[in-house]
Amino acid sequence: MSDNKGSAYGQPATDTSFRRNYDLDEYAEKAKIREATEKEEAKARYEAKMAGKKYYKPMTGDETHTRARRQVIDLEANVGKTVLVPAGAGQGKRGRGAGFYCSACDLTFKDNIQWVEHVNSMQHLRNIGETGEVKKATAEDVHQRIAEVWERLQEQKKAAATTLKERLDMREEEATKEREARRLKRQEDLAKKKAEKEVADKVKVEYGDDVRIEGEHDEDDMMAAMGITGFGTSKKK
Repeated sequence: MSDNKGSAYGQPATDTSFRRNYDLDEYAEKAKIREATEKEEAKARYEAKMAGKKYYKPMTGDETHTRARRQVIDLEANVGKTVLVPAGAGQGKRGRGAGFYCSACDLTFKDNIQWVEHVNSMQHLRNIGETGEVKKATAEDVHQRIAEVWERLQEQKKAAATTLKERLDMREEEATKEREARRLKRQEDLAKKKAEKEVADKVKVEYGDDVRIEGEHDEDDMMAAMGITGFGTSKKK
């Protein structure tokens, strides 16, 4: 029996060669570069503030021209949803909190007006790699844009196109709905006429063998009450 104590993988229990080794000098150099960059940015911010200007992130030369937004800003994506936010994750606008969060600028906004203004601001455009300047379109660019829009419209038409059977089924469904609407209207008309007839029957009163409408023979009733059976006439027969 061997006295060698080892792990289940056949290596000594004290072996830590599987752990990652970090180059301390490399990370120290990265820390120095980061500190120098932060000092330069703080100095630029201070100088811009003293000059009464707003500080923007300096351009690196890799930025592109600002283009029109291709997608619609969805302001109702989180309506009715519950989002868990760690306590103390954000301080003021800085950091991720409850509201509209911009990952490029690490800012959170509480209402949609501030959010839209931020998305269109120079600060946001610089952080996403745009210059904030719009490229002047040439005739070739205009033709290309028209061709793209036309192609998109054709694709939408193809997607909306249906087979003959589907169109017939849709027409049959529409005809069924129209018939049902006409049937309901007929029922409403019949119910209305029936209600009017019932009201008219309630107004009628019994008078001898006649069925008279109330108020129709008021003058005859008055003459009968006074004992007058009728008026004579001078016309000879």
